Amino acid sequence: MKRNLIIYSLLFLFSLAACNDLEQVPTNKFTDENYWTSTNKAMSVLNMAYNQMYNADFFFRTEALSDNMYQRRIHDEKIISSGQADASNARFKDEWSRCYAGIKTCHTFLENVDRVPDMDENLKNRAKAEARFIRALLFFRLTTWYGDIPLFTKDITLSESKTIERTPHADAIRFICDELEEIAGILPTNKQYTEADRGRITAGAAIALKARVYLFENDWQNTVTTCERLMGNTTYGEYGLYDNYAKLFTVEGEYSKEMILNIEYVPSLRTWADYQDFMPKSSLGGRVSKMAPTQELIDDYIMQNGKGIKESGSGYNENNPYINRDPRMDMTIVRHLSTWTLPDGNSRTIYTKPGSTTDPTGRLDIYVSNDETTSPTGYYMRKYYDRTAINGINSGMNLMMIRYADVLLMYAEAKNELGQLTENVWGVTIQALRQRAGFTDPAALDFNSAWTPADRQLIIRRERRSELALEGLRIFDIRRWRTAEVVLNQRPHGAMFENNNTEYIVLDQRTFNPERDYLWPVPQSEKDINPNLGQNPNY
Repeated sequence: MKRNLIIYSLLFLFSLAACNDLEQVPTNKFTDENYWTSTNKAMSVLNMAYNQMYNADFFFRTEALSDNMYQRRIHDEKIISSGQADASNARFKDEWSRCYAGIKTCHTFLENVDRVPDMDENLKNRAKAEARFIRALLFFRLTTWYGDIPLFTKDITLSESKTIERTPHADAIRFICDELEEIAGILPTNKQYTEADRGRITAGAAIALKARVYLFENDWQNTVTTCERLMGNTTYGEYGLYDNYAKLFTVEGEYSKEMILNIEYVPSLRTWADYQDFMPKSSLGGRVSKMAPTQELIDDYIMQNGKGIKESGSGYNENNPYINRDPRMDMTIVRHLSTWTLPDGNSRTIYTKPGSTTDPTGRLDIYVSNDETTSPTGYYMRKYYDRTAINGINSGMNLMMIRYADVLLMYAEAKNELGQLTENVWGVTIQALRQRAGFTDPAALDFNSAWTPADRQLIIRRERRSELALEGLRIFDIRRWRTAEVVLNQRPHGAMFENNNTEYIVLDQRTFNPERDYLWPVPQSEKDINPNLGQNPNY
């Protein structure tokens, strides 16, 4: 499906460019009589909706809104995290406009696909369900950020768009969940698609997204029952943990049994190049360092004995901080003395600590304050680095929006919040994730009945952060936990590289106003067009 999605979308765009040479009916819009004449044309519109579902740019930049990443340059996310953004911020506008552009494509498809002559009925019904899923996901993105949103189920006119009012958040959530439930009974499972169509939306994706909706609403019981439909139950697909955490985020793992929903890319046809601003400069393709992992993220990775670094008996040594840590830390983040594999297969040691090497090549990645070519925190990203990409930059590798590990984490959290985290639940969730990661110490793997409710909550939240780090979910977690006002109201840190390697790097102050920032504002440009949209508090 990777190649088909891109090729059909390109054909769709070419058809728009060439449509003036077609029939004599008006040809400036693909909704006119001349367009809906073949299955391929119809599927091109659906595939365009796939392309509008999400993209790599937002996938990575969203992480910079959280305490996992620090953004150096004055970009939209940095302005937001500094507390200085107003309703004219471009990220607020782009999130809104891109979601509604995708929703319009879905409505165009749904309102016209029945006009296609001789289209296979099963394919048509499946394609409608795919479009409805994309629409539900886009509405979910919107209501998660903005709260009350304009919600409509048809392609509205320009005049209607200037008068429409916002639907309450609770009603939007109800619509999204109802849609996902209905289309889960229509969509194929991941095992029912042919290889040519792999990557398309599945029944399992509908159930997993529904679980995420309930999780983000702190609806614990519905989260549990929805996750259980994917755990040991093949009705909606067959999923499990991929056996290698590091390889999961490479080309080798992009269609593993863990993948539930991808952002699809194809080498040379549709690629993303964001990594050139995240990777070490010495790694053949690195450019500047726009965003970098924080010390706060590093500090949340537990020791291999299961203890947090500040707990008694953890064995943590601040002067040798990276030994005996959660193996996922080094699979996710590049730190001083990490090994980096180059596109040619050769390895290189990465030096980030000031004064650690005199080798000219090695010095390229050493932290230098206010040098934009080196990491502002002393750390670089590793997760999702594609060494098969052209020059280490233009990658056609998929990015996972939902994976089975998240289902397990959602289930564990909901069960714990309900007071139902048993040894059995622990075993199929946290223990399974840690075993996959490479933990062997029983103290990290075994359930401890002496844990208090606060202990269990901290363990699960920390596990979620470590397992899903740099995948764009952290900001939503700290918002629904109502901890954003704590963790985002401080100055983030980098490694202990200041003052002759005796002090942690201290970065720009971040500000989060709990009376305002748990919702984004309606973009000013939209409000100017339609005053009926109103505005969220304190903007």
